[in-house]
Amino acid sequence: IQIAQCFEATRQRCCRLEQDGRRAREQLARVEAERAALEVKLKHARNQVEVEMKKRHRAEAELEKQERKLQLVFEALMREPWGSGVLSGEQGTVLSALAGRRLGAALVPGRRSSAVDESCQSLLSHSDISYDRTEDDVVRS
Repeated sequence: IQIAQCFEATRQRCCRLEQDGRRAREQLARVEAERAALEVKLKHARNQVEVEMKKRHRAEAELEKQERKLQLVFEALMREPWGSGVLSGEQGTVLSALAGRRLGAALVPGRRSSAVDESCQSLLSHSDISYDRTEDDVVRS
């Protein structure tokens, strides 16, 4: 009778362990599906960051180009003897103020616009995102 009771206790224990294993496998499948979905989202987010960074760099290059053009026009107006005669006193004052405030500070080579630095630096900087791309190549079973 003791042997039969031991076998029954062992059988019940095996049944519980099988149920626990089944639940664990189901939970593992759910977690893996969630992980895969999150990886897809992460990949899309990284692609979007890359696209936005390219747009930012193009916009900054265009801004620098336009600022250089504006600086050249300003310098040409200020150098030409006819330019100072054509400009009224008020126009000359406005141009001088622009040159001192905007153009002088903004055209320092290699300097980015402060508005871009302050508002977008933390959002678009992906240097703090660590990602091992070798994981993408691993075949999962």
